[in-house]
Amino acid sequence: MDNLVVILPAFIFTIALLVAIHEYGHFWVARKLGVKVLRFSIGFGKPLFSFRGKQDNTEYVIASIPLGGYVKMLDEREGDVAEEERHRAFNQKSVYTRFAIVFAGPFVNFIFAIFAFWLMFVIGVEGIKPIMGKLDSNSIAWESGLRNGDHIVSVDGFETPTMSSVYEQLLGAFIDRQPAKLKLSDQRNITFRFDEVDKDVEPSKLHELIALTPQYPVERVIIDKVTPDSPASAAGIQAGDHIVAINGQKIEHWRELVHFVIDKPGQRVIIDIARDGLMLELPVTIGSVDQKGQTFGRIGVARPEATSSLPESMFATHQYGIFAAIPRGIEKTWNLSVLTLKMLGKIVVGEASIKNISGPITIAEVAGHSVKMGVESFLRFLAIVSLSLGVINLLPIPMLDGGHLLFYLVEMIKGSPVSEAVQEIGLKIGVTLLVMLMSVALFNDFTRLLN
Repeated sequence: MDNLVVILPAFIFTIALLVAIHEYGHFWVARKLGVKVLRFSIGFGKPLFSFRGKQDNTEYVIASIPLGGYVKMLDEREGDVAEEERHRAFNQKSVYTRFAIVFAGPFVNFIFAIFAFWLMFVIGVEGIKPIMGKLDSNSIAWESGLRNGDHIVSVDGFETPTMSSVYEQLLGAFIDRQPAKLKLSDQRNITFRFDEVDKDVEPSKLHELIALTPQYPVERVIIDKVTPDSPASAAGIQAGDHIVAINGQKIEHWRELVHFVIDKPGQRVIIDIARDGLMLELPVTIGSVDQKGQTFGRIGVARPEATSSLPESMFATHQYGIFAAIPRGIEKTWNLSVLTLKMLGKIVVGEASIKNISGPITIAEVAGHSVKMGVESFLRFLAIVSLSLGVINLLPIPMLDGGHLLFYLVEMIKGSPVSEAVQEIGLKIGVTLLVMLMSVALFNDFTRLLN
């Protein structure tokens, strides 16, 4: 219930804001280019609130279904138009004017994304420094020459002050199956050979393949609680036990224990325990739990609450000045837009799973979590959703802005509008594709929710 109190308002605010921004792009350019706007609606369905503006008696509406919006313009194809207002009808305008009005919606989504990223960088984004801890000897990181204690300062020339910024830069290279060049603080350069990774490997497996682990401070892994009827309880592990090693591998931080266990569901391991001055070797069969379609290992132990925080020395802040943040915001928007297109392309050709497609339920959940994590996280979320709306709306699918723009481009080339018959066929194809897309998105949402 507490989550719903945060998630629902965050979702409604996110959708309403981004729809308003998108539709305002159409609205503002239409007015500037002499087209009469009849209605500006945020949401569909029954109006909850409306009023009339002074200019053109335009109706402004907030409707009951907050999953979209529209700008209704004067148009002879949708009703009778008085002779004295024909010059203000959308269909009477040149193809270049119509193109500008339709393009303005997605365009302002990109502008807003740039603004949100700019503000995020000005405020500063805190994250864990990319200083390596214990690395898996079977990982790409280890095979590429990365070692414990190495500090990654850039990837392909882009600064990476935090671990999340490292992964963001690596993801694009991984999707393209291009080598990624990493620069370390000691001036060494190493290369992750993503071009040698099988093309069937999903982008979601990037973390597992690279297996970057931050350098955590050494701490005694003392058990605070043992869950009844858990693998740990069955093995005889008790509260107060000190976990020293697993299968001979030293465990010097709680996160090392977690990372070791979650990757080995169902496996039998030997845990070295220090108890009352004695050393014990306890065999444990790791249990499993399914989350969001994946299986993770669990043994049923908990840490003391007082040891849950990390020292400030482990964190860095990704921050720029007011003017320096402008090119960073543009760069970030461009890179993520290209990445979104590439991912869509991978899904279409079958090189990425359709499970990557998300719908309103996932958006709502992420919105709620990002609000809890702070202003910077919520700004990042708003920027990503806004640029995603911009990219998707520019796809050449009838019903979307990109479909209309495609028809206008054809009209510019051939000198006459696309025939109504062709537009009608395109409309049917567009509706079918959108229904399929929404069905997949909702199916993925409910699958994640049930898991």
